[in-house]
Amino acid sequence: MIPWPAPTVVESSDRGHPSGLRPWSRIWRYLVTAITALLFLLLVFADYTGEFSDSAASESVLGGLIFLDLLLGVVALTLLPLRRRHPFVIASVTAALSALSASALAAAIWAAISMSTRRRWGGTVVVGAIWCLATGIYEVIVRARVADLAVYPVPWASGLIAIAIYAVCVATGFYIGARRDLLISLRERAENAEREQALRDESARGTERTRIAREMHDVLAHRISLVALHAGALTYRTDLTRDETAQAAGIIQDNAHLALTELRQVLGVLRGGQTGDGTAEPAQPTLADLPKLIAEAREAGTAITLQTTDTSVAAWSDAAAGPSKTVSRTAYRIVQEALTNARKHATGQPVTLWIEHSGDLLHLDVRNPIDPRARAASPPGSGVGLIGLQERADLVGGRIRHGIEPNGTFLLQAWLPWT
Repeated sequence: MIPWPAPTVVESSDRGHPSGLRPWSRIWRYLVTAITALLFLLLVFADYTGEFSDSAASESVLGGLIFLDLLLGVVALTLLPLRRRHPFVIASVTAALSALSASALAAAIWAAISMSTRRRWGGTVVVGAIWCLATGIYEVIVRARVADLAVYPVPWASGLIAIAIYAVCVATGFYIGARRDLLISLRERAENAEREQALRDESARGTERTRIAREMHDVLAHRISLVALHAGALTYRTDLTRDETAQAAGIIQDNAHLALTELRQVLGVLRGGQTGDGTAEPAQPTLADLPKLIAEAREAGTAITLQTTDTSVAAWSDAAAGPSKTVSRTAYRIVQEALTNARKHATGQPVTLWIEHSGDLLHLDVRNPIDPRARAASPPGSGVGLIGLQERADLVGGRIRHGIEPNGTFLLQAWLPWT
Protein backbone atom coordinates (compact mmCIF):
# COMPACT_ATOMS: atom_id res chain seq x y z
CA MET A 1 0.00 0.00 0.00
CA ILE A 2 1.34 3.44 -0.92
CA PRO A 3 1.55 5.66 2.18
CA TRP A 4 -0.34 8.89 1.68
CA PRO A 5 1.22 12.04 3.11
CA ALA A 6 -0.37 13.37 6.23
CA PRO A 7 -2.59 16.43 5.70
CA THR A 8 -1.09 19.77 6.57
CA VAL A 9 -2.72 21.30 9.62
CA VAL A 10 -2.99 25.07 9.52
CA GLU A 11 -3.20 26.67 12.93
CA SER A 12 -5.58 29.49 13.59
CA SER A 13 -2.67 31.87 14.15
CA ASP A 14 -1.51 31.33 10.59
CA ARG A 15 -4.90 31.87 8.97
CA GLY A 16 -4.97 34.57 6.39
CA HIS A 17 -1.24 35.03 6.08
CA PRO A 18 0.34 34.63 2.68
CA SER A 19 2.62 31.63 2.44
CA GLY A 20 3.14 31.33 -1.30
CA LEU A 21 4.22 34.81 -2.38
CA ARG A 22 6.24 35.17 -5.52
CA PRO A 23 9.93 36.17 -5.15
CA TRP A 24 9.35 39.72 -6.39
CA SER A 25 6.45 40.12 -3.96
CA ARG A 26 8.91 39.46 -1.15
CA ILE A 27 11.89 41.38 -2.56
CA TRP A 28 10.12 44.70 -3.04
CA ARG A 29 9.03 44.73 0.61
CA TYR A 30 12.61 44.33 1.80
CA LEU A 31 13.81 46.93 -0.70
CA VAL A 32 11.29 49.48 0.61
CA THR A 33 12.30 48.69 4.19
CA ALA A 34 16.01 49.04 3.35
CA ILE A 35 15.48 52.37 1.57
CA THR A 36 13.41 53.65 4.51
CA ALA A 37 16.13 52.57 6.91
CA LEU A 38 18.74 54.49 4.87
CA LEU A 39 16.55 57.59 4.96
CA PHE A 40 16.27 57.32 8.75
CA LEU A 41 20.07 56.89 8.96
CA LEU A 42 20.64 60.01 6.85
CA LEU A 43 18.28 61.98 9.07
CA VAL A 44 20.17 60.78 12.16
CA PHE A 45 23.50 61.69 10.55
CA ALA A 46 22.22 65.15 9.72
CA ASP A 47 20.88 65.47 13.25
CA TYR A 48 24.20 64.47 14.80
CA THR A 49 26.33 66.69 12.59
CA GLY A 50 23.96 69.63 12.59
CA GLU A 51 22.19 70.18 15.86
CA PHE A 52 24.99 68.82 17.94
CA SER A 53 27.91 70.05 15.86
CA ASP A 54 29.11 72.26 18.71
CA SER A 55 28.90 69.53 21.31
CA ALA A 56 31.87 67.89 22.97
CA ALA A 57 31.20 64.57 21.25
CA SER A 58 34.19 63.51 19.24
CA GLU A 59 34.10 62.40 15.65
CA SER A 60 35.00 58.90 16.69
CA VAL A 61 31.94 58.76 18.94
CA LEU A 62 29.71 60.09 16.19
CA GLY A 63 31.21 57.64 13.72
CA GLY A 64 30.76 54.79 16.18
CA LEU A 65 27.11 55.67 16.76
CA ILE A 66 26.45 55.91 13.02
CA PHE A 67 28.16 52.55 12.45
CA LEU A 68 26.24 50.98 15.35
CA ASP A 69 23.02 52.44 13.97
CA LEU A 70 23.73 50.97 10.55
CA LEU A 71 24.77 47.58 11.98
CA LEU A 72 21.65 47.21 14.13
CA GLY A 73 19.50 48.33 11.17
CA VAL A 74 20.99 45.53 9.07
CA VAL A 75 20.37 43.04 11.88
CA ALA A 76 16.75 44.16 12.17
CA LEU A 77 16.32 43.85 8.42
CA THR A 78 17.70 40.30 8.41
CA LEU A 79 15.22 39.32 11.12
CA LEU A 80 12.19 40.36 9.07
CA PRO A 81 11.86 37.03 7.15
CA LEU A 82 11.06 35.38 10.51
CA ARG A 83 8.22 37.77 11.36
CA ARG A 84 5.46 35.44 10.14
CA ARG A 85 6.74 32.43 12.06
CA HIS A 86 7.53 34.38 15.27
CA PRO A 87 5.62 37.66 14.96
CA PHE A 88 5.71 38.72 18.62
CA VAL A 89 9.40 37.93 19.11
CA ILE A 90 10.55 39.71 15.96
CA ALA A 91 8.37 42.74 16.67
CA SER A 92 9.77 42.94 20.23
CA VAL A 93 13.42 42.54 19.15
CA THR A 94 13.22 45.09 16.32
CA ALA A 95 11.45 47.54 18.63
CA ALA A 96 14.20 47.06 21.22
CA LEU A 97 16.90 47.58 18.58
CA SER A 98 15.34 50.94 17.71
CA ALA A 99 16.53 52.15 21.14
CA LEU A 100 20.09 52.32 19.73
CA SER A 101 19.39 52.48 15.99
CA ALA A 102 17.09 54.80 14.12
CA SER A 103 17.51 52.74 10.95
CA ALA A 104 16.10 49.72 12.80
CA LEU A 105 12.86 51.69 13.13
CA ALA A 106 11.94 50.80 9.52
CA ALA A 107 12.13 47.08 10.27
CA ALA A 108 10.30 47.65 13.58
CA ILE A 109 7.44 49.35 11.73
CA TRP A 110 7.15 46.46 9.29
CA ALA A 111 7.33 43.85 12.08
CA ALA A 112 4.70 45.73 14.13
CA ILE A 113 2.31 45.73 11.17
CA SER A 114 2.90 42.03 10.54
CA MET A 115 2.32 41.18 14.22
CA SER A 116 -0.86 43.27 14.38
CA THR A 117 -2.45 41.27 11.57
CA ARG A 118 -2.98 38.52 14.18
CA ARG A 119 -5.20 41.00 16.08
CA ARG A 120 -4.08 39.93 19.55
CA TRP A 121 -4.22 42.74 22.04
CA GLY A 122 -1.83 41.19 24.57
CA GLY A 123 1.18 41.13 22.24
CA THR A 124 0.23 44.50 20.80
CA VAL A 125 0.29 46.18 24.22
CA VAL A 126 3.62 44.58 25.19
CA VAL A 127 5.30 45.60 21.93
CA GLY A 128 3.85 49.09 22.34
CA ALA A 129 5.43 49.35 25.80
CA ILE A 130 8.79 48.22 24.37
CA TRP A 131 8.36 50.74 21.56
CA CYS A 132 7.80 53.62 24.04
CA LEU A 133 10.66 52.48 26.28
CA ALA A 134 13.01 52.29 23.29
CA THR A 135 12.01 55.81 22.28
CA GLY A 136 12.77 57.08 25.77
CA ILE A 137 16.16 55.35 25.83
CA TYR A 138 17.08 56.76 22.44
CA GLU A 139 16.14 60.30 23.43
CA VAL A 140 17.50 60.27 26.99
CA ILE A 141 20.70 58.26 26.59
CA VAL A 142 21.84 58.18 22.96
CA ARG A 143 21.07 61.74 21.97
CA ALA A 144 22.11 63.01 25.38
CA ARG A 145 25.44 61.25 24.96
CA VAL A 146 25.96 62.97 21.63
CA ALA A 147 24.96 66.33 23.08
CA ASP A 148 27.21 65.67 26.07
CA LEU A 149 24.46 66.58 28.50
CA ALA A 150 24.02 65.02 31.89
CA VAL A 151 20.26 64.89 31.50
CA TYR A 152 18.61 65.31 28.14
CA PRO A 153 14.88 66.04 28.45
CA VAL A 154 12.69 63.78 26.29
CA PRO A 155 11.03 65.95 23.67
CA TRP A 156 7.28 65.47 23.94
CA ALA A 157 7.00 65.81 20.20
CA SER A 158 9.28 62.81 19.62
CA GLY A 159 7.34 60.69 22.11
CA LEU A 160 3.98 61.59 20.61
CA ILE A 161 5.27 60.94 17.11
CA ALA A 162 6.53 57.50 18.18
CA ILE A 163 3.18 56.65 19.75
CA ALA A 164 1.34 57.93 16.67
CA ILE A 165 3.54 55.86 14.34
CA TYR A 166 2.94 52.73 16.40
CA ALA A 167 -0.80 53.40 16.50
CA VAL A 168 -0.84 53.72 12.72
CA CYS A 169 1.09 50.42 12.43
CA VAL A 170 -1.37 48.65 14.72
CA ALA A 171 -4.40 50.06 12.89
CA THR A 172 -2.90 49.06 9.54
CA GLY A 173 -2.15 45.54 10.78
CA PHE A 174 -5.63 45.11 12.23
CA TYR A 175 -7.16 46.26 8.95
CA ILE A 176 -5.00 43.86 6.91
CA GLY A 177 -5.85 40.97 9.26
CA ALA A 178 -9.58 41.71 9.13
CA ARG A 179 -9.44 41.97 5.34
CA ARG A 180 -7.59 38.65 5.06
CA ASP A 181 -10.09 36.93 7.35
CA LEU A 182 -12.92 38.37 5.28
CA LEU A 183 -11.36 37.12 2.06
CA ILE A 184 -10.82 33.68 3.59
CA SER A 185 -14.43 33.61 4.76
CA LEU A 186 -15.69 34.62 1.33
CA ARG A 187 -13.42 32.06 -0.32
CA GLU A 188 -14.63 29.31 2.00
CA ARG A 189 -18.23 30.30 1.37
CA ALA A 190 -17.62 30.20 -2.36
CA GLU A 191 -15.93 26.80 -2.11
CA ASN A 192 -18.75 25.46 0.07
CA ALA A 193 -21.29 26.82 -2.39
CA GLU A 194 -19.46 25.13 -5.26
CA ARG A 195 -19.34 21.84 -3.36
CA GLU A 196 -23.03 22.09 -2.48
CA GLN A 197 -23.85 22.92 -6.09
CA ALA A 198 -21.80 19.93 -7.25
CA LEU A 199 -23.69 17.69 -4.80
CA ARG A 200 -27.00 19.10 -5.97
CA ASP A 201 -26.02 18.55 -9.59
CA GLU A 202 -24.95 14.98 -8.85
CA SER A 203 -28.18 14.34 -6.97
CA ALA A 204 -30.18 15.84 -9.81
CA ARG A 205 -28.35 13.67 -12.32
CA GLY A 206 -29.02 10.59 -10.23
CA THR A 207 -32.69 11.50 -9.91
CA GLU A 208 -32.91 12.13 -13.63
CA ARG A 209 -31.28 8.78 -14.40
CA THR A 210 -33.79 7.06 -12.14
CA ARG A 211 -36.64 8.89 -13.80
CA ILE A 212 -35.37 8.01 -17.26
CA ALA A 213 -35.00 4.34 -16.32
CA ARG A 214 -38.46 4.23 -14.78
CA GLU A 215 -40.15 5.93 -17.72
CA MET A 216 -38.25 3.81 -20.25
CA HIS A 217 -39.27 0.64 -18.48
CA ASP A 218 -42.91 1.60 -18.09
CA VAL A 219 -43.32 2.81 -21.65
CA LEU A 220 -41.20 0.36 -23.62
CA ALA A 221 -41.69 -2.87 -21.67
CA HIS A 222 -45.34 -3.01 -22.67
CA ARG A 223 -44.63 -2.61 -26.39
CA ILE A 224 -41.53 -4.76 -26.46
CA SER A 225 -43.37 -7.58 -24.69
CA LEU A 226 -45.97 -7.53 -27.46
CA VAL A 227 -43.23 -7.63 -30.08
CA ALA A 228 -41.51 -10.52 -28.29
CA LEU A 229 -44.80 -12.42 -27.96
CA HIS A 230 -45.65 -12.29 -31.64
CA ALA A 231 -42.05 -12.81 -32.70
CA GLY A 232 -42.03 -15.95 -30.57
CA ALA A 233 -45.20 -17.13 -32.26
CA LEU A 234 -43.53 -16.72 -35.67
CA THR A 235 -40.52 -18.68 -34.41
CA TYR A 236 -42.30 -21.69 -32.95
CA ARG A 237 -45.49 -21.82 -35.03
CA THR A 238 -44.56 -23.51 -38.29
CA ASP A 239 -48.19 -24.26 -39.18
CA LEU A 240 -49.21 -20.63 -39.74
CA THR A 241 -50.63 -19.68 -43.11
CA ARG A 242 -49.22 -16.87 -45.19
CA ASP A 243 -52.04 -14.54 -44.07
CA GLU A 244 -51.51 -15.36 -40.38
CA THR A 245 -47.78 -14.83 -40.73
CA ALA A 246 -48.34 -11.46 -42.42
CA GLN A 247 -50.82 -10.48 -39.73
CA ALA A 248 -48.33 -11.33 -36.95
CA ALA A 249 -45.58 -9.45 -38.77
CA GLY A 250 -47.90 -6.46 -39.13
CA ILE A 251 -48.61 -6.51 -35.40
CA ILE A 252 -44.87 -6.63 -34.70
CA GLN A 253 -44.28 -3.71 -37.05
CA ASP A 254 -47.09 -1.63 -35.55
CA ASN A 255 -45.91 -2.19 -32.00
CA ALA A 256 -42.32 -1.42 -32.97
CA HIS A 257 -43.45 1.88 -34.48
CA LEU A 258 -45.54 2.63 -31.38
CA ALA A 259 -42.53 1.84 -29.20
CA LEU A 260 -40.39 4.30 -31.15
CA THR A 261 -43.12 6.94 -30.95
CA GLU A 262 -43.50 6.53 -27.21
CA LEU A 263 -39.71 6.57 -26.84
CA ARG A 264 -39.58 9.94 -28.58
CA GLN A 265 -42.35 11.20 -26.33
CA VAL A 266 -40.52 10.09 -23.20
CA LEU A 267 -37.30 11.73 -24.39
CA GLY A 268 -39.28 14.87 -25.14
CA VAL A 269 -40.64 14.91 -21.61
CA LEU A 270 -37.16 14.47 -20.17
CA ARG A 271 -35.76 17.22 -22.39
CA GLY A 272 -38.18 19.78 -21.03
CA GLY A 273 -41.67 19.29 -22.31
CA GLN A 274 -41.13 19.03 -26.09
CA THR A 275 -41.29 15.96 -28.31
CA GLY A 276 -38.83 15.22 -31.05
CA ASP A 277 -40.81 17.13 -33.70
CA GLY A 278 -41.13 20.25 -31.53
CA THR A 279 -44.77 19.76 -30.53
CA ALA A 280 -45.93 19.83 -26.96
CA GLU A 281 -45.60 16.60 -25.03
CA PRO A 282 -48.75 14.46 -24.76
CA ALA A 283 -50.45 14.09 -21.42
CA GLN A 284 -49.20 11.23 -19.26
CA PRO A 285 -51.61 8.25 -19.23
CA THR A 286 -54.04 7.94 -16.31
CA LEU A 287 -56.89 5.62 -15.35
CA ALA A 288 -58.95 7.28 -18.09
CA ASP A 289 -56.66 5.52 -20.60
CA LEU A 290 -57.06 2.14 -18.90
CA PRO A 291 -59.75 0.85 -21.31
CA LYS A 292 -57.39 1.44 -24.23
CA LEU A 293 -54.60 -0.45 -22.44
CA ILE A 294 -56.92 -3.37 -21.72
CA ALA A 295 -58.10 -3.43 -25.33
CA GLU A 296 -54.52 -3.59 -26.61
CA ALA A 297 -53.75 -6.45 -24.22
CA ARG A 298 -56.85 -8.36 -25.35
CA GLU A 299 -55.88 -7.88 -28.99
CA ALA A 300 -52.51 -9.43 -28.11
CA GLY A 301 -54.29 -12.54 -26.87
CA THR A 302 -54.52 -11.93 -23.12
CA ALA A 303 -57.93 -12.65 -21.60
CA ILE A 304 -58.65 -9.86 -19.09
CA THR A 305 -61.58 -9.71 -16.70
CA LEU A 306 -62.15 -6.22 -15.30
CA GLN A 307 -64.11 -5.93 -12.08
CA THR A 308 -64.88 -2.60 -10.46
CA THR A 309 -67.41 -1.12 -8.10
CA ASP A 310 -67.88 1.93 -10.35
CA THR A 311 -69.82 2.05 -13.57
CA SER A 312 -66.91 3.38 -15.60
CA VAL A 313 -63.23 3.65 -14.83
CA ALA A 314 -62.95 6.47 -17.35
CA ALA A 315 -65.21 8.57 -15.12
CA TRP A 316 -62.33 8.79 -12.67
CA SER A 317 -60.56 11.16 -15.02
CA ASP A 318 -62.89 13.86 -13.76
CA ALA A 319 -60.93 16.15 -11.45
CA ALA A 320 -63.83 16.39 -9.01
CA ALA A 321 -64.83 12.71 -8.86
CA GLY A 322 -61.56 10.94 -9.59
CA PRO A 323 -58.28 10.64 -7.72
CA SER A 324 -55.43 13.09 -8.10
CA LYS A 325 -53.49 13.01 -11.37
CA THR A 326 -50.41 11.63 -9.68
CA VAL A 327 -52.32 8.76 -8.07
CA SER A 328 -54.23 8.08 -11.29
CA ARG A 329 -51.00 7.97 -13.30
CA THR A 330 -49.39 5.70 -10.70
CA ALA A 331 -52.37 3.33 -10.80
CA TYR A 332 -52.17 3.18 -14.59
CA ARG A 333 -48.47 2.31 -14.48
CA ILE A 334 -49.11 -0.42 -11.91
CA VAL A 335 -51.75 -2.05 -14.10
CA GLN A 336 -49.55 -1.66 -17.17
CA GLU A 337 -46.62 -3.36 -15.44
CA ALA A 338 -48.87 -6.15 -14.15
CA LEU A 339 -50.22 -6.87 -17.64
CA THR A 340 -46.71 -6.75 -19.09
CA ASN A 341 -45.44 -9.25 -16.54
CA ALA A 342 -48.43 -11.52 -17.12
CA ARG A 343 -47.82 -11.43 -20.87
CA LYS A 344 -44.10 -12.15 -20.44
CA HIS A 345 -44.17 -14.79 -17.72
CA ALA A 346 -47.65 -16.30 -18.02
CA THR A 347 -48.40 -16.22 -21.72
CA GLY A 348 -51.96 -17.25 -22.54
CA GLN A 349 -53.15 -17.21 -18.91
CA PRO A 350 -56.21 -15.14 -17.98
CA VAL A 351 -55.79 -12.01 -15.91
CA THR A 352 -58.28 -10.72 -13.37
CA LEU A 353 -58.18 -7.00 -12.61
CA TRP A 354 -60.08 -5.61 -9.65
CA ILE A 355 -60.28 -1.84 -9.03
CA GLU A 356 -62.09 -0.49 -6.00
CA HIS A 357 -62.53 2.92 -4.44
CA SER A 358 -63.02 2.43 -0.72
CA GLY A 359 -63.00 5.49 1.53
CA ASP A 360 -59.77 7.39 1.01
CA LEU A 361 -57.99 4.50 -0.74
CA LEU A 362 -57.77 3.22 -4.27
CA HIS A 363 -57.34 -0.55 -4.19
CA LEU A 364 -55.85 -2.42 -7.16
CA ASP A 365 -55.82 -6.22 -7.38
CA VAL A 366 -54.24 -7.99 -10.36
CA ARG A 367 -53.85 -11.77 -10.38
CA ASN A 368 -53.11 -14.45 -12.96
CA PRO A 369 -52.25 -18.17 -12.81
CA ILE A 370 -48.61 -19.18 -13.16
CA ASP A 371 -47.70 -21.50 -16.02
CA PRO A 372 -44.21 -22.98 -15.36
CA ARG A 373 -43.70 -23.89 -19.01
CA ALA A 374 -44.60 -20.41 -20.23
CA ARG A 375 -42.46 -18.87 -17.50
CA ALA A 376 -39.42 -20.92 -18.54
CA ALA A 377 -39.82 -19.88 -22.20
CA SER A 378 -40.50 -16.21 -21.40
CA PRO A 379 -37.94 -13.54 -22.38
CA PRO A 380 -35.57 -12.38 -19.66
CA GLY A 381 -36.83 -9.52 -17.51
CA SER A 382 -34.96 -6.54 -16.12
CA GLY A 383 -35.93 -7.33 -12.56
CA VAL A 384 -36.63 -3.69 -11.74
CA GLY A 385 -40.26 -3.42 -12.78
CA LEU A 386 -41.73 -4.29 -9.40
CA ILE A 387 -39.04 -2.22 -7.68
CA GLY A 388 -40.06 0.76 -9.79
CA LEU A 389 -43.70 0.21 -8.86
CA GLN A 390 -42.74 0.16 -5.18
CA GLU A 391 -40.93 3.48 -5.63
CA ARG A 392 -43.92 5.00 -7.40
CA ALA A 393 -46.27 3.83 -4.64
CA ASP A 394 -43.95 5.22 -1.97
CA LEU A 395 -43.85 8.60 -3.70
CA VAL A 396 -47.64 8.98 -3.45
CA GLY A 397 -47.83 7.55 0.07
CA GLY A 398 -49.16 4.10 -0.89
CA ARG A 399 -47.92 0.55 -0.59
CA ILE A 400 -47.65 -2.58 -2.74
CA ARG A 401 -47.70 -6.29 -2.02
CA HIS A 402 -46.85 -8.96 -4.56
CA GLY A 403 -45.95 -12.63 -4.63
CA ILE A 404 -47.11 -16.13 -5.57
CA GLU A 405 -50.11 -17.41 -3.65
CA PRO A 406 -50.33 -21.01 -2.35
CA ASN A 407 -52.76 -21.87 -5.16
CA GLY A 408 -50.14 -20.97 -7.79
CA THR A 409 -51.54 -17.54 -8.63
CA PHE A 410 -49.38 -14.47 -8.93
CA LEU A 411 -50.93 -11.60 -7.00
CA LEU A 412 -50.14 -7.91 -7.22
CA GLN A 413 -52.01 -5.59 -4.85
CA ALA A 414 -51.69 -1.86 -4.36
CA TRP A 415 -53.27 0.59 -1.97
CA LEU A 416 -52.98 4.21 -3.03
CA PRO A 417 -54.38 7.31 -1.30
CA TRP A 418 -57.27 8.78 -3.23
CA THR A 419 -55.88 12.32 -2.91
